[in-house]
Amino acid sequence: MSVVQSVDNVALLPAYLAAGTAVLVLLADLLVARSRVTLATAAVGAVATALGAALVGAGDERRTFCVGPDCSYVFGGRAALVAAVVALLTLGVLALSGPLLRAGQSPTGEYCFLLACSMTGGVVLGAAGDLITLVVALETLTLPLYVLVGLRRGSLASAEAAVTFFVVSVVATTLTLLGAALLYAATGGLHLGRLGAILTDRPDLLDLPLTTAAVALIVLGLAFKVAAVPFHAWAPATYDGAPLPVAAYLSTASKLGGVVALLAVVQHALPADVTGPVLALLAVLTMTVGNLVALRQRRTVRLLAWSSVAQAGYILAPLGALALSAGRTADARTAAYAAAVAYAVFFVVLELAAFAAVVALRPAGADGGTVDDLRGAGRRHPWRAAALGLALIGLAGLPPGLAGLFAKVTVVRSLLDGGAGWLALVVAVNAVLGLAYYLRFTAALWAAPPVAPTAPVAGPTVPAVGAATPVGAPAPAAVRAGTVGAALVVATVVAVVIGFAPQLVLDLAAR
Repeated sequence: MSVVQSVDNVALLPAYLAAGTAVLVLLADLLVARSRVTLATAAVGAVATALGAALVGAGDERRTFCVGPDCSYVFGGRAALVAAVVALLTLGVLALSGPLLRAGQSPTGEYCFLLACSMTGGVVLGAAGDLITLVVALETLTLPLYVLVGLRRGSLASAEAAVTFFVVSVVATTLTLLGAALLYAATGGLHLGRLGAILTDRPDLLDLPLTTAAVALIVLGLAFKVAAVPFHAWAPATYDGAPLPVAAYLSTASKLGGVVALLAVVQHALPADVTGPVLALLAVLTMTVGNLVALRQRRTVRLLAWSSVAQAGYILAPLGALALSAGRTADARTAAYAAAVAYAVFFVVLELAAFAAVVALRPAGADGGTVDDLRGAGRRHPWRAAALGLALIGLAGLPPGLAGLFAKVTVVRSLLDGGAGWLALVVAVNAVLGLAYYLRFTAALWAAPPVAPTAPVAGPTVPAVGAATPVGAPAPAAVRAGTVGAALVVATVVAVVIGFAPQLVLDLAAR
């Protein structure tokens, strides 16, 4: 067999653009040493990556790094969707990071370089065709985030969050790699399609303890990445300790990467009748625990973090239904996969809009504060508070947040088509449960703010880094316009558009 391979550079164009962005950002920081130039370079690179992914994905599926019929890199419609979404999320986070970087709390060059590196991993992840490429891409997405979480100067909470995230992620990666090694020992394959064919043709392999352990380790390792219960404890502390834009990236791009990786192995490599019951159980635990704990949260970022844990349960639910739909029709399986991808896309758009609104309502470089800090924000900043309220209502699945409503309807319909009516009922009950804290948070935005106690005037003071906003104080001018305002407007508009035209996302996900 010839070891010479032809490389399809067109298929690799989005990855080239993403990696080139990281190199250009590094060079711009070294040679020009101006924050605006570095930020602009990263932003232009993210836009170019999204456009490149859209152009390549518009054509037929492209494959490269192939050995016979098995390919390590497959760029089609779904890979293009994932790459474009990750690039646009990176662009949005860069826009939200403007006040943080202008305040000097994080070095601009390193910050933008790490974001571009993480974007590269997300772009490659959607096209991964074997377990090694999948794990390397997922770690390329995750590794820069360890540093970004702890990059805020003078913040002990940021350093603690970085250490927590690092330790948990290392354990998760170890489990995934061990599972991949055991699966290779049992089957002799690493390509996702070949693994699926081997396990289908030789069902006796599923009776081996080695294969069972391999499947369990891979599923559990990837469950860490999506913060599924009981592997979720790292998420609230990490989100709350990270800078707000980094928390937004963790809650959107990083979670999307975990979902894509889990979907890839479940759809192509691992047998649905084995992974289905495990994922169904994880989905039930994740959405229920996430919603119940979110009811008690008073800190804004922790509430959004526990909310994202619950949302991960909704994403996992269609994958759990595969245990029942596998014996039915190919259309039912396709609907389950498409529902998981579509829900993930709807969720990350609404979640980014929520974080953008929180950044716009908080002082430059501050943490998310508490829900009481945002009480009455709708009276002072009605448009920004309205954007936050729309995002929260969308996450709850209520109109006019039609994106969230269609996402939940898509999941429930896929569960019913797959014969998992009981799981659809659990999703419906948890959706009602989530209404309590989403609506409570939204109502607080227009409630009367508490009266702050008066104190003797002692001259001007400089607020500490990360200090909470005084009750009733307006957000500074730095976040009233500019990049944060643009990110908030664009995220809100996209959420409204996909709410009225959800079929755009559903069709791409189905491909």
